Amino acid sequence: MGRKTDFPGDALNAGASPPGDLPEVNFSDYGDIRFLHLGTEWVQGSMLIDAPFDIQLEYVQRMMVWLLFVEPAAVAGLHSMQLGLGSGALTKFCFKKLRTRTTAVEINPQVVSACRLWFKLPPEGPRLQVLLADAAREIRKDSHLGTVDALQVDLYDHEAAAPVLDSLAFYADCKGVLTDGGMMTVNLFGRDASFESSLDKISDVFGAEAVWVFRPTREGNVVVAAQRQAGRPTRDLLTQRAQLIESRWGLPARKWLRLFKPLV
Repeated sequence: MGRKTDFPGDALNAGASPPGDLPEVNFSDYGDIRFLHLGTEWVQGSMLIDAPFDIQLEYVQRMMVWLLFVEPAAVAGLHSMQLGLGSGALTKFCFKKLRTRTTAVEINPQVVSACRLWFKLPPEGPRLQVLLADAAREIRKDSHLGTVDALQVDLYDHEAAAPVLDSLAFYADCKGVLTDGGMMTVNLFGRDASFESSLDKISDVFGAEAVWVFRPTREGNVVVAAQRQAGRPTRDLLTQRAQLIESRWGLPARKWLRLFKPLV
């Protein structure tokens, strides 16, 4: 979930109305950027039309901060999972750029259709799986326990009022799917009254010493990261990895080091 749109655009419907209470999915083009919407002006994701596998939004780039905590040479052997597909930016980047085994969980079938039709989501295969499911139920399955190295959680509804899943039990389930060296990154809206409550719950589950927090983006998004097992890489190691991340994958990782710190 990102910022509100305040631009003119050519809005298009991505398909038939979704079932039940799920919002209608559409998108708008503005210049060289395509935005995903769930029936409102709120941006649920974006794509550079000429570079569909890059990550355009700043907060979504920050959801990749887990790369600072793993050896770059090992990345292609890892398993990443996204709870909430959005425009597919994280899923596409992990699959195409990082070459990880990638699993996305999305409850709205029209979001999946929109990503395939309008946001260049690659077809499923041995390394890419898109599960049409409720994230809260899916991550409780035994088959996921201890299998995910990077869990990326971005679960806001179409009104963008607060995270859809934000309980102690949910964060405990998130911790349960991580490998020993795994990390969860979560998008929270820092200007929302629920932010401190969400941060407290994450800290209670993972331990405050395992939690890292970004400063808010200009739009108010705050990315919080939590390690399965707390650890503090040295500043020199983080700097070295940040340089490699920038040169290899084009993410602004050296800037992250100025905006990202342990909670305690």
